Formats: sequence, C-alpha cells, structure tokens
Amino acid sequence: MADDSIEQRLADLRTEHRDLDSALESLAERRPFDPLQLQRLKKKLILKDQIAELEDQLYRNIIT
Repeated sequence: MADDSIEQRLADLRTEHRDLDSALESLAERRPFDPLQLQRLKKKLILKDQIAELEDQLYRNIIT
C-alpha cells in the first residue's frame, strides 16, 4: 500500500472510530443494550486494531 492510501485509510478509520465512540457514550446512558448496538461496539474494537496496524505500516515505511 502506498503511503498516501495508508494515510487516507487511516483517516477514514479514525473518523469512523470517533463516530462509534460518540455512539458508545450515548449508549452508555441507556440500558439495556440491543443487539445492533452491541454489534457496533464490536466493530469499534476491530477498527481500533485496523488503525494500529495501518499506523505500524505507515511509520515503518517512514523509518526505513
């Protein structure tokens, strides 16, 4: 992946992660959780992993 495409994907993932974080805060104020909301929370964890992986790729390319 070229650095520009990694940076764009990283920016997209960060935006989606922030959106889900806001949804999580809103959800925390309500009980009980519904299945769809729980699925979104799981997606947030996956996004965080993808962000970390892309950051590693990007910064590894900068260092070498």
